[in-house]
Amino acid sequence: MDWQGLTEFANRGGPALWVIGILSIFALSIIMWKIVHLFGLKAFKIQQNANDVAISLSEYPDPEIEKNMSMTGKLAYTAKQTLHSPHYSDQTAREETTRVAKNMLFDVRIGLRPLELIANISPLIGLFGTVLGMISAFQALQIESTQADPSILAGGIWEALLTTAAGMFVAIFSSIALTWFEAIAERLQAEMEDVAAKIFAQSNLPQSD
Repeated sequence: MDWQGLTEFANRGGPALWVIGILSIFALSIIMWKIVHLFGLKAFKIQQNANDVAISLSEYPDPEIEKNMSMTGKLAYTAKQTLHSPHYSDQTAREETTRVAKNMLFDVRIGLRPLELIANISPLIGLFGTVLGMISAFQALQIESTQADPSILAGGIWEALLTTAAGMFVAIFSSIALTWFEAIAERLQAEMEDVAAKIFAQSNLPQSD
């Protein structure tokens, strides 16, 4: 479909369809940016035995190893660094690790609220456009009175329903992407909580002579 055909299609749905089209562009842009962003954070990186590798890291690991760590590995490294630092007690080390983990998870969830908003309002805008289209169609039927052509009414209803279908489509793919991103954040949160608990539990074990 060329630009002229796309414009004609959008005009049939009225202003609501144009709004939904703009929202779909925003949603697609957010999804693409978020995938690149998560790759940059190494949120997709899954290491073999990631927790055990992170826990067994020395106090000063090789910079290349640290650079290529997953987010869970980086948190484990932070936990070990604070535990080995004379500037932190056990309690303050836990607080610092929690702070770093919250910042990491906040970074993972950046951009999800706008995507959630688009997923929520797209069907409503589509329904609003359909209601306006139905009102116009029945007004035309009233003006034509008994001589109205049923095909005119059917055509008006068909065009009005375009906005509902478009709104639902945008909401569906936005919701799928949002659920996927949330699942990644929840997985990372669970991994971080697990590795931090292991590290601090290990630090509290009595040292053998």
